[in-house]
Amino acid sequence: MFNKPSNRITLVDMAALGLAAAAISFFLSRMGAVLAYDWNWAAIPQYFIFLDEETGSWTPNILLRGFFTTVKLSVWATVLAFIIGTLSGIMGARGNGFQRFVSRIYVEIVRNIPSLVLLIIFYYFVSSQFLDILGLDTRLRGQPEGVQGLVSFLWADAGSVNAFVSAVAALALYEGAYISEIVRGGILGLPRGQWEAAFAIGLSGPKTFRLVILPQAFRKVAFPLAGQFISTIKDSAIVSVISIQELTFQGMELMAATFLTFEIWITVTLLYFVLTFSLSAIINGFEKRSAPRG
Repeated sequence: MFNKPSNRITLVDMAALGLAAAAISFFLSRMGAVLAYDWNWAAIPQYFIFLDEETGSWTPNILLRGFFTTVKLSVWATVLAFIIGTLSGIMGARGNGFQRFVSRIYVEIVRNIPSLVLLIIFYYFVSSQFLDILGLDTRLRGQPEGVQGLVSFLWADAGSVNAFVSAVAALALYEGAYISEIVRGGILGLPRGQWEAAFAIGLSGPKTFRLVILPQAFRKVAFPLAGQFISTIKDSAIVSVISIQELTFQGMELMAATFLTFEIWITVTLLYFVLTFSLSAIINGFEKRSAPRG
């Protein structure tokens, strides 16, 4: 039998932590000695939240607003990428010849184009042809304030809704290509005996796929999918190039205005880490609970 992994901290772990602490200390000391950098961490909290003198209430500032925008962008892109990737994965695994061809073309084109290039192409060539025709921003401006507030809370305000939709769509297309391969591999990885057993009890082909194969495939690829969702959060930083006011964009704007270069970027890094590590911890918790006992 295999030995159960130990959670005890060993000398190797302590040595690794010591080396990490020494490296951080060396970096900070060289920053002060070589660049003569004057650290000013006391200025950072005000960029998270401030007291609005007009309303007398605490209001989210530039960094917190950027953090919330990153969360909204990642959630919507993840939902849309899951739908696109699942459909493409099913087409690639169980579709006819034409459907498999379409799925393969989509996956190979998107996976072999840098995400930044795909975003720029989609924003300047695709969204300008379709979103301007739909007039989402114009229609939103004509809605009551309550509706505008709800859309701004869930998506973006009227001035940036077109860019936000473009960013969500481009990210979803990019991440959906990888999800497609994960789903296709999960379906094809199931043994043929699952089909035969379902046919033996009288289930038709579509019912077998819907009730037997697909649930097992999703269970098999649940954690690779979760890892791809974490990647979506990190990849969302590229939308700063089309002026989406997410965390990276707000960090660049704030750095240009305050010259607090290292304080701002270290803070932005920590915010991304908190977001991704929290999601990773939740996924690891589900993985441990779903693992077979014994």
